[in-house]
Amino acid sequence: MNIDWKDALNALKDSGAVPIDDTPDPIPAKEPAGIQKSPLRVLIDRKGRKGKTATIIENFEGCEEELEKLAKTLKQKLGTGGSCRDGEILIQGDRMADVKALLTEMGYKVK
Repeated sequence: MNIDWKDALNALKDSGAVPIDDTPDPIPAKEPAGIQKSPLRVLIDRKGRKGKTATIIENFEGCEEELEKLAKTLKQKLGTGGSCRDGEILIQGDRMADVKALLTEMGYKVK
């Protein structure tokens, strides 16, 4: 007589010998940097800004909405102004170390 292992397990669960696992399956962690293949470049620039320093993040691969979302997150966490356009994010001030730390924490590769 062949008994399928699934049938045997169900019989044990029904008898109460094996506890029933009702916990939901774990949700996989969302990886924001999964699309980004090349590292982001973070640099400092003063040209064309009347001597004021700006931190620029280049080489972003993704849609414009993701770029705007990342820029908004960075600006909020740094408490500073900035903008995004043409695949790059501009953060006001010399915040290179802070930006690199935040991007690394968020899962992006930084150069």
